[in-house]
Amino acid sequence: MVDIPAANPFVLPVTVAESDIDPQGHASNVRIVGWMNRAATVHSDALGWPVERYQRLGGMWVVRRHEITYHRQAMLGDELTCYTWPSAAGKVTAERRHMIVRHADGELVAEGMNVWAFIDIATGRPKRIPPELHVSFDPANFL
Repeated sequence: MVDIPAANPFVLPVTVAESDIDPQGHASNVRIVGWMNRAATVHSDALGWPVERYQRLGGMWVVRRHEITYHRQAMLGDELTCYTWPSAAGKVTAERRHMIVRHADGELVAEGMNVWAFIDIATGRPKRIPPELHVSFDPANFL
């Protein structure tokens, strides 16, 4: 069983579908990145930050970097849990961690980290993270 290092992670269940399978017969690396991104987006929505709210604010998160370590293969029909949580925050960037665990055996499928930059929608340039976002995504709420 995997130890999740966050006390209050967001949880997104995923079942590996036929469309997730690559020519090697397991869930593709691209799908795993996609699940991590979806978990981050759904977590943002759950915290009261859907896309429309960001648009009203004039700012948006964009990924600057992905780091992923693949530990096990995920196969067709596997039920997985995607755990995610904010782990660090700065003036214009924030870090988010991810772990994907298979239900059947509790094995870690993948773990990752993203660095997100907050940008001005109009200019595409980095923008200071507003205080209300720092409150919602404060790593202390999740670690």
